[in-house]
Amino acid sequence: MDQSKEEEQYGYDLFPERNMGKFKKGSIGESLFTFNHKCQVMLQFAMETSPYAKLLLSAMKSSGCKVFKDRHFSCEDCDGTVSGGFDAASSQIVLCQNNIHQQSHMTRVVTHELIHAFDHCRAHVDWFNNFRHLACSEIRAANLSGDCTFRNEAARFNFGLKQHHQACVRGRALRSILAVRNIGREEAEKIVDEVFDTCFNDHAPFGRIPHSKKDARFAYRDYKNRDRYYTNL
Repeated sequence: MDQSKEEEQYGYDLFPERNMGKFKKGSIGESLFTFNHKCQVMLQFAMETSPYAKLLLSAMKSSGCKVFKDRHFSCEDCDGTVSGGFDAASSQIVLCQNNIHQQSHMTRVVTHELIHAFDHCRAHVDWFNNFRHLACSEIRAANLSGDCTFRNEAARFNFGLKQHHQACVRGRALRSILAVRNIGREEAEKIVDEVFDTCFNDHAPFGRIPHSKKDARFAYRDYKNRDRYYTNL
């Protein structure tokens, strides 16, 4: 397969700076007033304050996959249709600095991509050849990252009552797969359906679906205290 076809099939065409080898470094003066500087500041804030991100970072460290900001995150310009991505080939999270302008959006993207990174750490995920593996991680990311909270869905003018959260998760997972893989919609829907129940009910490492920041704080508290329950027996 030639390089351009491979980039399109695996979604790398959405992240053009991935194809430039070493990432471009500007002057100090430039960095202070660019999307990149703002992206770095928002990333640091998310890592230090978000209970979603802090739980995932702790879980990855406990699993032997400690995350380093400068090594495992990269703020880059991307296609206008995406906010971030997980590059399994480099074990790096891409944050689309030209498309993320608010802290709440950054926190959600960081959380979403950290779930992919956590799955990459804990399981033998075949991202490039097994669509079911990809679909499972996309379902988990949409379910656990806050992508489908009532507040976010209301902001998109998406309303529903019966099983709306599940419908949102299914729809966002489907769109993510279609964005990064050369696959037909009907086949993608079939794959999502096949793995949906199992992956939707896999809440690791949160232990629950964190429907709000408050839920995430409780999940993080329980995660930090998990060993205490055993030592007191």
